Amino acid sequence: MTAKLILQLAALLGGLGVAIGAFGAHGLRAMLEASGRFETFETAVRYQFYHALALLAVGVLLLARPELRLLGTAAWLWVGGVLIFSGSLYALCFTGITKLGAITPIGGLLLIGGWIALLLAARQA
Repeated sequence: MTAKLILQLAALLGGLGVAIGAFGAHGLRAMLEASGRFETFETAVRYQFYHALALLAVGVLLLARPELRLLGTAAWLWVGGVLIFSGSLYALCFTGITKLGAITPIGGLLLIGGWIALLLAARQA
């Protein structure tokens, strides 16, 4: 994954995080609270933001150290992790289908894998 793509994905995930978070906090709060899913929604937004910021940092690092290919691996793992982790939580909140929660840990494992890839990249630096 290139630094340019990572930075674009960071911007996309960050911008979507703001939009989704605001929509949930203002437009859907009553529905989410009534279903008992407001905290779940906030967790999804929070993890999306954390990893958008991590992607931003990795994109900048990759500009400086393009030989560290594990940075691209970390980025792919984080993007996949956000899509599965936060995406499954969003889907759970909006549909109420609790079986969606079964795939959330897969996203969490991808997020952890991204941090491990970053650790290994840092060891190569």
